[in-house]
Amino acid sequence: MRGAAHSHRTVDRVAGILEAAAVQPDGVRLAEVADRLDAPRSSIHSLLKGLVAVGYLVEREGSYVIGPGLSALLAPRQERSIVDVARADVADLSERVEETVLLGTRVGESIVYVYQVECRHSIRYSAQLGQRRPLYPPSIGKLFLSDMDQRRLDAFLRHHREFDPDAVRAELAEIRETGVAYNREETVKGVMAAAAAIRKADGRVVAAISATGPAYRMTDRLTKIGEEVLQTAGRISKAVSANPRLWA
Repeated sequence: MRGAAHSHRTVDRVAGILEAAAVQPDGVRLAEVADRLDAPRSSIHSLLKGLVAVGYLVEREGSYVIGPGLSALLAPRQERSIVDVARADVADLSERVEETVLLGTRVGESIVYVYQVECRHSIRYSAQLGQRRPLYPPSIGKLFLSDMDQRRLDAFLRHHREFDPDAVRAELAEIRETGVAYNREETVKGVMAAAAAIRKADGRVVAAISATGPAYRMTDRLTKIGEEVLQTAGRISKAVSANPRLWA
């Protein structure tokens, strides 16, 4: 079930199928998708056939891979992606802070990591790209929450009663003031992160970067790393603002 309070089952299933196929170069099989979505195979099979019919998927020996229809749909927006713009700065930041740096964006009521540069340490954080993650408490998700208008934030907090709304609001207010969001072992025990937003010229948050690593290396350096992340996000934001047609 996705994060929205009123999800649509068919839309959720179609999105889940496409997401599963997108992260599996060799494709996904009917049984795998049905298990992942906790849905009847007959229902998923019907959706798979429909997606094949419109060219969004291609069937190859019982597996389904992303088809040419999606590429054609996205082609007009693919002059340059945010990954292209941020790639060098992400690598430079990872080298300077000696931790893994992630680039993430918002997809619906989730965040998705779309690019990462892992550090050279044998013990390091590594994320699965393309996988949906909650907006809270990941540090990148907190940045998108801090950019929400009051009405949408209220709806989010009503839907997620597991979080203390006053504590979340206070944290988001601090993020707006400092520009940096932290995750202090809130998602994975022993892992910390510092993140900053990438904004377009109108100030809208379109992506974010985070430096993430084991707590034993991050604890004493977290504030300093946050400053480095904020500076890098600022440079990427300038590049993004200079590309008004950028696909973020």
